[in-house]
Formats: sequence, structure tokens, C-alpha cells
Amino acid sequence: VQLQASGGGLVQAGVSLRLSCAASGRALSNYAMAWFRQAPGSEREFVAAINYSGESTNYADFVKGRFTISRDNAKNTVYLQMNSLKPEDTAVYYCAADLSLVPGTTKHEYDYWGQGTQVTVSS
Repeated sequence: VQLQASGGGLVQAGVSLRLSCAASGRALSNYAMAWFRQAPGSEREFVAAINYSGESTNYADFVKGRFTISRDNAKNTVYLQMNSLKPEDTAVYYCAADLSLVPGTTKHEYDYWGQGTQVTVSS
């Protein structure tokens, strides 16, 4: 499966952005999906994950209550709604896919990765 992330940009603190991850090649409905992010000089870190049906989600503590992951299997797309953005959310955001029933929270659990989309939040 090929993944294409989009929706990033330069925004001010406090606003919202919605990232999209479009899949091609295979039906996304078979995959657990996740968003990770990587800031300059930092490791790639887990942000949010969702199981194949959308019924189960996981979030990193630092985004709980602000970010929401969702999916539309009919459109082969996963979303990350980001509200109340902070400067520390600045990073390249990556979507990832894995053929697993349980949406994992570590990067090693995901086999397929998109190219990343830059999110920059100014104060």
C-alpha cells in the first residue's frame, strides 16, 4: 500500500489543521493506521492510531483532547484533526499502516509509511 500525507502548513498557535493520508494500491480497511511526528533533532514519536474499523483509537498523552484520528474506508483515507495547536506541535507528520488488528503505538510496528507533511506552528 502507498500512502500520501497532506494538509500541513504554517499556522499560528491556537488554530486547527486537518491532515489527510490517502492510500492507494490496496484497500485501507485491512490496515491499522497511525500518525507519527518528528521534530528536528528528535526521534519519530507516536501521535495517534486507529484500528481497521475505526472503533478503537490510541493517543499520545500530549495530544489527548486536542487531536482526533478518524478514517473513511470508503475514501481510503485517514485523518488527523488537530485543534488548539501549539508551537511544540511543530514537526513533520507521517502516516503509517500495518496489517494488524491492534493499532500499535511504536514505529517498529508499522510496515508502510507516507512521505510526511510539515506542520509549523508559530507563537
